Amino acid sequence: MSTMFKIKFSENLRLLMKQSKINQVKLSAEIGVAQSAISAWLLNKKEPSITSLWLLANYFNCTIDELVGRTDL
Repeated sequence: MSTMFKIKFSENLRLLMKQSKINQVKLSAEIGVAQSAISAWLLNKKEPSITSLWLLANYFNCTIDELVGRTDL
């Protein structure tokens, strides 16, 4: 994932979490991903796997393209 997409992904994830009024702990429990992974994504320290992107897109009812900023949310 390019730096531009990583930054956009982080921004979009933060926005979706805020809109859904969900924190990292609850999101991690909902999608079955470690809270530390979500924190790393939000801080641009790690990239999500394709499986994690799919889980997030499914949870937030959006596309992976929208998550990574290829199309608008």
